[in-house]
Amino acid sequence: MRDFLLKLGILGEMLRFLWRRKLYWLIPMVVTLLLFAVLMVLSSSGAAAPFIYSLW
Repeated sequence: MRDFLLKLGILGEMLRFLWRRKLYWLIPMVVTLLLFAVLMVLSSSGAAAPFIYSLW
């Protein structure tokens, strides 16, 4: 498990921090915010925009 988290870089460090501090309730919020950020980046690019806008 530790090797997997080390390969994730910053995301792995953040997950390890939340896990050690027993802040399990923050993990779904962080994942949701990251997915929303990825969706925003994809919607701003020209090629993926028509597919993303159809989801709204």
